[in-house]
Amino acid sequence: MEWLERMNRAIGYIEDNLEQDIDYDQIAKIALCSVYQFQRMFSFVLDVPLSEYIRRRRLTLAAFDLKDRKNTVMDIALKYRYESPEAFSRAFHNLHGMTPTLARNAESELRAYPRISFQIILKGVTGMNYRMEKRDAFQVYGLEDIYQYDTIANEAGVTIPEIWQNICKNGEFERLAQSLSGAWRDEGNFSKELGAVFAFDAYTFTSNSTFPYLIGCYRAPGSQVNGYTVVDVPASTWAVFSTLHDGNGSGKYDLQSLKNRIFSEWLPTSTYTILDGGNFEMYGTSADGYEYCELWYRVGE
Repeated sequence: MEWLERMNRAIGYIEDNLEQDIDYDQIAKIALCSVYQFQRMFSFVLDVPLSEYIRRRRLTLAAFDLKDRKNTVMDIALKYRYESPEAFSRAFHNLHGMTPTLARNAESELRAYPRISFQIILKGVTGMNYRMEKRDAFQVYGLEDIYQYDTIANEAGVTIPEIWQNICKNGEFERLAQSLSGAWRDEGNFSKELGAVFAFDAYTFTSNSTFPYLIGCYRAPGSQVNGYTVVDVPASTWAVFSTLHDGNGSGKYDLQSLKNRIFSEWLPTSTYTILDGGNFEMYGTSADGYEYCELWYRVGE
């Protein structure tokens, strides 16, 4: 329940400062997590980026203000942190489907986005399987780049799939697979398959919400790491979730739905906090031929 309280206090800060510059670092401080983790949890639970929620709330309040003809469009634009009436009008039209001037008419039909609150909602009796694992420190290596979180919205966006498509087309994925040749590959679940590795470092998170994304492998004795980024992962406790348990017997899986359930159902009711420092997507094939993914989240109590 502490998670819910922290998230709601963070929303309270946002709502209290819609007419001010909102400090993302302060939001994260209230929620006791990094800026990146807060944005990530927010978008997973609500299926909308934090920046978009703030935009919608400001434009919702702006529509109410327009009904009071004492307020000029310029005054309202500045009130809700737009640099010019033109920028405000464009944003207002995109959300409400009309200009601020037309919105003053009593008959105009506008769109309202209310303040959100985080709650525990009973969604049925569908169980959620997970396991806890403790791992000593280890290394991963592969192809890494730095990304701006708000440009992706979430990992199911356009950019991350394009990264995978590009490395498959240009042969980098095959070369990465060849780097495992001769390496010891029997270290539990970490070295069964190539996998997407979210290599997070708490010290790289800034108010700009940048984060590193690495497609790579577990580093084992014999791994050929020349030319690749090597990342140290600290000894940790991991919460592990598998798409094998999503009840879909076809062998296909909905990774985004599993992530949403982790952040909206498991995390609020658990005693754990998801930590910075790394989490992983591990891809594999089950004994009966089903493709699956395991999500490994570094956690603390």
